[in-house]
Amino acid sequence: MNQASESPPALLLVNLGTPTAPTAPAVRRYLAEFLHDHRVVQLTRWLWCPLLHFVILPLRSPKVALKYASVWLPGGSPLAVHTEALADAVRMRLPGWRVRHAMRYGEPSIGAALDALRAEGVYSVRVLPLYPQYSTTTTASVADAIARHGKGLQISMLQDYHRDAGWAAAVADSIRSHWALHGRGERLLLSFHGIPQRLVDGGDPYATQCEASTVAIAEALGIPRGDILLTFQSRFGKERWLQPYTQQTLEALAREGVGSVDVACPGFAVDCLETLEEIAVENAHAFRAAGGESLRYIPCLNAGDAHAQALATLAQADTGWS
Repeated sequence: MNQASESPPALLLVNLGTPTAPTAPAVRRYLAEFLHDHRVVQLTRWLWCPLLHFVILPLRSPKVALKYASVWLPGGSPLAVHTEALADAVRMRLPGWRVRHAMRYGEPSIGAALDALRAEGVYSVRVLPLYPQYSTTTTASVADAIARHGKGLQISMLQDYHRDAGWAAAVADSIRSHWALHGRGERLLLSFHGIPQRLVDGGDPYATQCEASTVAIAEALGIPRGDILLTFQSRFGKERWLQPYTQQTLEALAREGVGSVDVACPGFAVDCLETLEEIAVENAHAFRAAGGESLRYIPCLNAGDAHAQALATLAQADTGWS
């Protein structure tokens, strides 16, 4: 019997990452690692690195640090706190499994998490990136890190879960619960993180999977697909990204006389800067400034029971792992 067959089953949940503190130096370290990844920025290094270190990081880090400070929790950044809680919730549903979490950028690193699993006698690991929709900018970057740090381990990875019935039902239930408490807004908008349009033109399936996720969520809600607006947020740089853009769509709705919009972000497994500050604060302000009355943000699934159960079920599935 080989080591992998004797190994306890293990699951590694991987999220994007976060600074360790809401300060300019911590944000700068985090952004430097994130924006050095060729999967994230494809410019030639001789052009990109001087621009990054001498222009972008000095200018953006203090501003981004202030945004992080506005949503920071007692236990750390929202993404770190919620990801750890989600890993704990999944662990409770997988008795006998070793369940850990890691960040693609920052701490705990993928390398450190895999080393810890090795130290526990684990040789076979399932890696579940917390990105429901596959993209070369996110999922493929996790695969790069696994290839670097996973030597000696038998590793399989889930590429996406964008139409998983358990996940879609969890998102639909969260929207339904919001409506039960607050009533239904005039529009329901699903905002996904954007990527450059040229990547989709080059074959990245992300946009197609975002649409498929929207269809699955509509089916789980029991409403027509046409009742949901799909938009993309968090554009960086001047090139064309996936459209329609979230903020522009919200401003247009307000100008058309729409008073209330419900916004959910199902591409994000847990709440983070992009949901709590960009959507719930910045975009809400832009909506009101354009004449709207109320943007009601629907929180991410975080460590909710339905979310944890959906991920635990995926971890035990016989298909989808490669």
